[in-house]
Amino acid sequence: MEAPTESSENEQNTSAAAQPMSKNAQKRLLKQQRYETKKAEKKAQMKEHKKREAERKRKEWEEKLANVGAEERERLIEQKKELRKARMGKRSEEKGKKIERLQEARISGQNVVIDLEFAHLMNSTELHSLVQQIMYCYAVNGRCAVPAHMWLTGCHGEMQNELLRIPGYDKWIIEKEDRSYVEAFQDQKENLVYLTADSENILDELDPKAIYIIGGLVDRNRWKGITMKKAKEQGIRTAKLPIGNYLKMSSSQVLTVNQVVEILLKFMETKDWKDSFFQVIPQRKRCEAGTEDNAEEFAREASHEEEDEQMPGRQDEADINEGEDGQKIGSVEGQDSVSKEEQKAKRQCIET
Repeated sequence: MEAPTESSENEQNTSAAAQPMSKNAQKRLLKQQRYETKKAEKKAQMKEHKKREAERKRKEWEEKLANVGAEERERLIEQKKELRKARMGKRSEEKGKKIERLQEARISGQNVVIDLEFAHLMNSTELHSLVQQIMYCYAVNGRCAVPAHMWLTGCHGEMQNELLRIPGYDKWIIEKEDRSYVEAFQDQKENLVYLTADSENILDELDPKAIYIIGGLVDRNRWKGITMKKAKEQGIRTAKLPIGNYLKMSSSQVLTVNQVVEILLKFMETKDWKDSFFQVIPQRKRCEAGTEDNAEEFAREASHEEEDEQMPGRQDEADINEGEDGQKIGSVEGQDSVSKEEQKAKRQCIET
């Protein structure tokens, strides 16, 4: 039998990506398009505002120098140089420490993989949303005192092209594999664990030897159960986060891929699932505590959640489909905004 050609594979991928969307999915797409338009307008306004501010400060500086004598002018200029030098030194020191942490994680850190083999099932908008999530995951990991050893597997084709558009991506301290995770870890297949809400196995502890896999797929509910099916076919273990043991997710609210990564990072630091969930999952995505015993405590903690909304990992741009306990760690939904935290993450990625 003749082997399938590259063109035939592309046709299959195109037809899969072009699968008709439901009415709800179309509404979400229209909402996303309206948001993108507003975001572009806001970005242009912010750019113009920064330009005006820079011009205002420049004029103030020139006027200040013009109104003092030569000796005072020299002193002010020298003082400004010293302040700039101190800022650059501090930034360089912080960057150096971050690089050290990430390099150390490559040797002894917890392996966390983002599976990018679903790229052919997504359109360009969905791919872009997934890239935003990956960028945020990298930035959050870099800020952690105990970062994970991050991997991107199945990174090729259009997915790779999207990632290469990120300024500074070539300098990221992260493993970039065009091979699948099965090939990349062929000698450690017994340690592979796919995180999916369809699993019956609850993840009580993180095994240092385990390699935890998070599926990257903006599926708009078209590909339910695909990560569980993939793991079964490959004969690898599966697990799900114990969210249901500590809280209940509100109706049709989901976790983002970066939130799942951040939950794992928080647990690595605190060894406390409940604390990790409450620090990362926004209040609007929670409806009540998992048991009556902790309902009162849930209410107390929920009162502080407005502040938590401003913390890293509180975005809605790529949602993960829910499982029975409101958790899905296999696919992302790209529909909402790029937050201020993500813009900060973007700057940190570029600096690295």
